[in-house]
Amino acid sequence: MLHEASGAPTGLRKVARVVLLDPEDRILLLHGFEPDDPADDWWFTPGGGLEGDESREQAALRELAEETGITEVDLGPVLWQRHCSFPFAGRRWDQDEWYFLARTTCTDAVPHALTDLERRSVAGLRWWTSAELSAARETVYPTRLAELLRTLLDEGPPRVPVVLAPEIV
Repeated sequence: MLHEASGAPTGLRKVARVVLLDPEDRILLLHGFEPDDPADDWWFTPGGGLEGDESREQAALRELAEETGITEVDLGPVLWQRHCSFPFAGRRWDQDEWYFLARTTCTDAVPHALTDLERRSVAGLRWWTSAELSAARETVYPTRLAELLRTLLDEGPPRVPVVLAPEIV
């Protein structure tokens, strides 16, 4: 595994992701694709790897700002944790992901400071209702996101983070 910025080996990549909800309980997802094959696409939550000695909370807020332009958020607790491993952009990514709940009243989202790889692999973003997500035929990560979101909206955040089953693609 290589670190995106430095190219140095890192082992398990620590990642902070954001389940961003607006006042209508819609979730913001990014539309990504394999850089060399735009037909191989999926939807995913904002977020990315930790940089330097930043905390997961700091990474979540930084990534959210870079990928959506949204900086006015109330960052809440960690909802879920998972290990995932997948091929992307010619290499395998092996990640330890923490999903933070966040709420915002700002719904005008525009990618703001994407990396070169993100510019070559992000097609846009959109807000999804729980019903739209449940009915979606597109690939969404994590794969149980529709069910997880419905549980979150019905029951509120878990008392302790839920450990999701690993996803190996």
